[in-house]
Amino acid sequence: MNYAEGTVVGKRYRLDQPIGRGRAGIVWLAFDTMLHRTVAAKRLYVDPTLTGEAAEHARRTALLEARQATRVVHAGAVAVYDAVQYGDDVWAVMEYVPCRNMADFLAEHGELSPQQAAYLGHRLGAALATAHAIGVTHGAVEPGNVLLCDDGGVKLTDVGLSQPPADPAYRAPELARGVEPSPASDGFSLGAMLFAAVEGVPPFGEDGTGTPVVPRRCGALTGALLKLLRDDPDLRPTMQDTVQSLRAITKGREQGLVPPTAPALPTVVLPQVVTVPPPPPPPAAPAPAGSMRTWLLAGGAAVLVVIVVVLLLVL
Repeated sequence: MNYAEGTVVGKRYRLDQPIGRGRAGIVWLAFDTMLHRTVAAKRLYVDPTLTGEAAEHARRTALLEARQATRVVHAGAVAVYDAVQYGDDVWAVMEYVPCRNMADFLAEHGELSPQQAAYLGHRLGAALATAHAIGVTHGAVEPGNVLLCDDGGVKLTDVGLSQPPADPAYRAPELARGVEPSPASDGFSLGAMLFAAVEGVPPFGEDGTGTPVVPRRCGALTGALLKLLRDDPDLRPTMQDTVQSLRAITKGREQGLVPPTAPALPTVVLPQVVTVPPPPPPPAAPAPAGSMRTWLLAGGAAVLVVIVVVLLLVL
């Protein structure tokens, strides 16, 4: 079904305008008419080849997974507020984050430094660890699902949501064999994504099956990434251990990325304030000479009158 601006999904969420497109479809800027807030909304992926009961089962599964994803609360994960079914489609309603995705950023600006990648890794890893702790996996940790926020932060989107098959360049080898996503497979994908962000190419090529790429730019990040990229999922470190390793590489200094989509703050030149002292009061004007003479004569006359009165009283 095609949707137009102004459509109200689930009797509550008004679709205002498309703001992006992922592998699962269009992401909409929407408005929650009940809580009066701006949100993001997207149709969840359901295999288009399914029909009948199989398609209905897939929709129920997508709806259930999205509702479970609302339990993932972490600053490094885009919050899922609600999940609704509208006709034959399942919609996830999420936090709206002004941003651009990491795939576009890397295509335009090139590789990250090991320190920047370590910062991204420990932030995203902490969000994944929180999700794993409540039984939610991602299944498609890749650059297109990482949002570089206009304020310099980083968030992982689509945590726990139904998605198309993962990009083979970042997919754990066991997923290619049909195994369900797990915390270990999320760890592999995180490592592959960070490797590609620094080296410029995925660790096993675009199809994920090539000869291992020798790291040349990863520096202090190399050891942590190679552990995540182990073929055997049982030999990979836990996400919590990975977060600690990446934090140690950054030495506590968080190097955020501010994408060029963030508007530059205008330079405001304030007028110079000059304090001017008030002018001194004007000097008192001297009394005119004629006026002084008048006062002296009046005073002398008064004294003379007093003397005459006294003499009359005595005599």
